[in-house]
Amino acid sequence: MYPPALVAALRAAGIEARAASELGLAGRPDADILAAAVADGLTVLTENVADFARISAEHLTAGRHHPGVLIALSARFSRRPAGIGFLVASIRAVSVEQLEDRVIYLQRPEQV
Repeated sequence: MYPPALVAALRAAGIEARAASELGLAGRPDADILAAAVADGLTVLTENVADFARISAEHLTAGRHHPGVLIALSARFSRRPAGIGFLVASIRAVSVEQLEDRVIYLQRPEQV
């Protein structure tokens, strides 16, 4: 859902990042993406509130854990090149927190 430039910017900021396409998950159902993230210990970044909030809740209700889900609402963050810095700054800000089993709505910083 995000441009390759975001993955490059996250890596440049010292944040381990992989695109769904790098993991062979492009076009796969959201449940498969969360399952792959769990298997690899990766937090999911998405705009898809409805599906990932539900899938992560079902995962927890079943007694399983996940590395976390970060929600970047499209009303707050642009996928265009000018918006990437804001998204990286927001991810960096929460990366120091305990993310396991949480769904976190990213907040856009005032400045990058």
